[in-house]
Amino acid sequence: LARLALTALPAGKLLAAKPNSRFNGVQVGVITYSFRALPGSAEETLKYCVECGLSGIELMSDVAEGYAGAPRQAGRGQPAGRGAALTPEQQAERREAQRKAAEELKNWRLSLSMDKYRAFRKMYESAGVKIYCFKLPPTMAMSDEEYAYIWNVAETLGADHVTMELPTDDALLKRVADYAARRKLRIAFHTHGQGGESGFEKALAASKYTALNFDVGHFYGVTGQSPVPVMEKYSARIASLHLKDRKHPKDGGQNVPWGQGGTPLAEVLRSMKRNRYKFPASIEYEYNTPEGSDVISEVKKCVDYCRKALA
Repeated sequence: LARLALTALPAGKLLAAKPNSRFNGVQVGVITYSFRALPGSAEETLKYCVECGLSGIELMSDVAEGYAGAPRQAGRGQPAGRGAALTPEQQAERREAQRKAAEELKNWRLSLSMDKYRAFRKMYESAGVKIYCFKLPPTMAMSDEEYAYIWNVAETLGADHVTMELPTDDALLKRVADYAARRKLRIAFHTHGQGGESGFEKALAASKYTALNFDVGHFYGVTGQSPVPVMEKYSARIASLHLKDRKHPKDGGQNVPWGQGGTPLAEVLRSMKRNRYKFPASIEYEYNTPEGSDVISEVKKCVDYCRKALA
């Protein structure tokens, strides 16, 4: 009877199975940066998430703004310092081109309605993928209207926090903390290579709407210490985690396939389960793709690692 029922369903219904990466109460997701080596339209990125069985994401702005029709930025995403040295005239031309591109992007953002982002959210949620945070880092150079745009997009997409790198500039920290408090939607600081808990207390004291986007792999790769006590210490102020495996700093600290480094990822996940933490854990795929494999296959391995750790 079960086989007969399945064969009676339209093919489209069979293909429309929604992903579920909440394992024993822990929401595992992915930052869309993980798919950076692949074509990055909104539709393609959604396909990758569903194929990997992921039901939550930290959404990078390039995917969202590309869908909304952002002007193409010449040289965007290209590494600096490549090729022959530029003459002073060429450097001036580049700076002017960058200034014009930034102004064009700003004008586009401030003239845009939120309709495209409503459609984006509907497309993702209809497929079973929740956007829990949005990454478009605010800067000191941005106007208040641009700050409003960032938070408006995050709210429209259904995110409950915006992410950016942990500020080293006190003025920027104060500005983003004050704005997050005004909007009552958190700004979560991604912890990179600054080392240990440096700056955590200061950042969290800036406002009750500041939080951590705590990267457990970076923490281990810089300090060689387990991130679990730090995660548990700051659990009430963590908005989301980043998961990756890195080697001990004395061995180079580089990103490696999960299980080949020293980051206690399984212990991190089990602590989340045991303590019933509500913040999501985002897979950040940063190690080099092994020969004979591909990005999707490797992200699936990361998902499976999480599933087994949380069984």
